[in-house]
Amino acid sequence: MNITYIIGLVLAIFVFLFGIVCGINIGPKAVAANLPVFTFKLENLWNFFDAASIFIVIGCTMAIVVASFPASTLAAMPKHFGIMLNAKKFDPMKYIDQLVDLAQTARKNGLLALEGKANEQEDPFFKMAIMLIVDANDPDKVRAILENDIECMSARHEDAAALYDKASSVAPAFGMVGTLVGLINMLANMNMDAGGSSTIGQDMGTALITTLYGCILAHMIFGPIANNLRIRDGEEVLCKQIIVEGIMSIQSGENPKALREKLLTYIPQGKRDEGAKSSGGGGE
Repeated sequence: MNITYIIGLVLAIFVFLFGIVCGINIGPKAVAANLPVFTFKLENLWNFFDAASIFIVIGCTMAIVVASFPASTLAAMPKHFGIMLNAKKFDPMKYIDQLVDLAQTARKNGLLALEGKANEQEDPFFKMAIMLIVDANDPDKVRAILENDIECMSARHEDAAALYDKASSVAPAFGMVGTLVGLINMLANMNMDAGGSSTIGQDMGTALITTLYGCILAHMIFGPIANNLRIRDGEEVLCKQIIVEGIMSIQSGENPKALREKLLTYIPQGKRDEGAKSSGGGGE
């Protein structure tokens, strides 16, 4: 579970709502009036609810996103949330251990012995990589196929993140559109007779709240989602780069211990030390 995303989002919402309902009374005037340091007015929450603003900002933002992307990308949005929230899906050490095990098997029994290992893999990329060397393909061809697969995958991931980038850029724009709508209505009502001036407060509220809603959607909702999707992409690309390097080394007959040392360079020093301790003399 991506606990940092959840903590950050909940904390942002809490601070926002707390700022709405809480008043902080400090200074000489507050002391003279004997006011408490904190005052809470839950009724202030209603000042930040406006149906017209919600309709303009959320409705128009989603409509533009739908107009900007194909149905296949939009249909994958639930999957995006699952990927974003799964922070431990891609573990480089797991792949390094598996590759070292494959290297040991290949040195003892040959590359053909890896076919059974390939069929045990749940990761289709890892399975494909193993089968490419089992089938005795040219090393340059193997590397080209695997690296092209990584590039295409990363491009698809970027398209998914771009959806939320688009929403993040459109939401504040429609916040400004809502502001203009509220100001236009307010000015129009000011030109009417005295009875029309009763709607000025409502129109001004719509004008200001739409900008607020646009900023909230952009920076509290869509922006973090796009960033987290790119982080997951980076983690998956790293694991696949480790697979590529490991598979190419196995095909060339590299020593398992040397292979582990090489693959550990892909991860931070702290995790390298843990990985080195877990090697347990696996080389020959």
